Amino acid sequence: MNLKKVLTLTLAGVMCSAMLAGCGDGKQESDSKEDNSLTKVQEQGYFTLGLDADFAPMGFSQDNGEIVGFDIDLANAVAEKMGVRAEAKPIDWNSKAMELSTGKIDVIWNGLSITDERRQEVLFSNPYLSTKQSIIVKAGSDIKTKADLAGKKLALQDGSTSEDAVKADAATYDSIGDENISRFSENSQVLMEVDAGRADAAVIDEIFVRYYLQKENMLDKFVVLEEGFDEEDYGVGGRLGDYALMEAINKALDECKADGTTAEISEKWFGENLIK
Repeated sequence: MNLKKVLTLTLAGVMCSAMLAGCGDGKQESDSKEDNSLTKVQEQGYFTLGLDADFAPMGFSQDNGEIVGFDIDLANAVAEKMGVRAEAKPIDWNSKAMELSTGKIDVIWNGLSITDERRQEVLFSNPYLSTKQSIIVKAGSDIKTKADLAGKKLALQDGSTSEDAVKADAATYDSIGDENISRFSENSQVLMEVDAGRADAAVIDEIFVRYYLQKENMLDKFVVLEEGFDEEDYGVGGRLGDYALMEAINKALDECKADGTTAEISEKWFGENLIK
């Protein structure tokens, strides 16, 4: 091999090494920029949580406009552990994933059920509370079980896991018929449909409906059936890739559970400690 060829190969090797090193540095820089989720929250001093402001007792607006609830108290406690604030922002629940992905909110935190379908567009925290989708009928109804829903008119919240739960039970869903299912933006509207007789039954999150019926003195007007749909877990929903922020939230949730903060909040809203 002549000297010219050796020099050419050597130079090519040096250039290749430099390019690889440059590519490596670029990837590291890119990676570091990809997840600045926690830094961003720390710098601005707060994270924005999106919620359905009609989902009592998890997060809802009072008559004076103040947003309160179990999840609001828990988010505030978690934010305090993180050294920041939590700011609640009402959103269209049916557009929650878009609100999150476009950066209008930092997390979804309002009785958000963890599902495999939602995992495709949401990064979930560890579960912190369990519930199920309950069947609610008017007092005196002849509907006693899921089987009795066949051919009946059913009301539920659009974009909620109530519909997912019904559809997942193929036998029940088919027996009802999709043409008999009405969808509404708020759970309070769903109950109004049953109360007015326009729907024979509703499927609503158990924690919400039990709190709501007690608060509104409606326990004598409705019956929550013993048989419901599969149990599900609640979690905080973050943007895909926001691992740093979600890791900090998980750590703060663990600290709140360890020092009794979550138990205290649960007892305030539910009368018992329901935290996982």
